[in-house]
Amino acid sequence: MNTFASYAAIGDSFTEGVGDPAPDGTFIGWADRFAALLGDGMPQHTFRYANLAVRGRLLDQIVAEQVPRAKELAPDLVTFCAGGNDIIRPGSDPDDVAERLERAVADLANAVGTVMVTTGFDTRGMPVLRHLRGKVATYTAHVRAIADRHGCPVLDLWSLKSVQDRRAWDTDRLHLSPDGHARVAVRAAQVLGLDVTNDPDQPWPPLPRRGTLEVRRDDIYWAREHLAPWIGRRLRGESSGDHIEAKRPDLLPL
Repeated sequence: MNTFASYAAIGDSFTEGVGDPAPDGTFIGWADRFAALLGDGMPQHTFRYANLAVRGRLLDQIVAEQVPRAKELAPDLVTFCAGGNDIIRPGSDPDDVAERLERAVADLANAVGTVMVTTGFDTRGMPVLRHLRGKVATYTAHVRAIADRHGCPVLDLWSLKSVQDRRAWDTDRLHLSPDGHARVAVRAAQVLGLDVTNDPDQPWPPLPRRGTLEVRRDDIYWAREHLAPWIGRRLRGESSGDHIEAKRPDLLPL
């Protein structure tokens, strides 16, 4: 049974919901979907939810901008997913990122009810990011150790095999698709023991085999439309989250 009457999500584009667009041009995402599962069955207006996540944010930015607000809100539950944007940057050290994450988790855990931490995805099938699999795995191991030391439930995305299918990812290959976000939301609910009927690891329907030419055409489109702009922002010192504010900064009824 759900014992959480309030929930705040902190993080980057993953938690903001990029890749899962709403009709009004904003994003839905796994955290919004997870909040709906948490509030399901509770009296109307009883459950409250805030989403402080902003795309492109690095760990130190999340700690500086979002953690204090989450402490101020003091919800029953906080999901803390951060460090991914740090890990994919050249020269980053997953050991150092994890040390900074742990300090933030310890600080947050003293001010809110429960802190759920999130591991990285297994990137072995992802273009470009598959070359960072060792760094992601190291960081994931640290996250699990941090959770053990501070008594945090873990949203383990590494073990969620269904999101290794390309249909779980948006066309930019960096963010989840709506179906991918939905599967993560159900897995988060399972972690907290909620009664959910869907299986987040349910196999996808078979896909027809793609030819070499089709794969190459998709790769060229992706490189032109998504990879090149991403590299350009890095070179210019820009972020996709510049001038973006949290979509749900207060604990409000769903």
